[in-house]
Amino acid sequence: MQSIQTIEEIKKKFKNKWVLMGVAEEDKLGRTISGKVLANSENRDNTYAMLKNFVGKYVYHFYTGEIPEEGYAVAF
Repeated sequence: MQSIQTIEEIKKKFKNKWVLMGVAEEDKLGRTISGKVLANSENRDNTYAMLKNFVGKYVYHFYTGEIPEEGYAVAF
């Protein structure tokens, strides 16, 4: 079972992947600070498909890769 990790730890461990994470802690503004990785994949559809297994849970879904530079368009 995965242990609680910070967002930065998860980004380093799961480079360029989509991550579905159970939220353990937020900051005062409601931004996720840490949690447990529930699923990860290079393909966003795979992590979306896993969402149905966590209905009613507080989850965070994000991409760990680089954000394109200004002027570039990306479709996910």
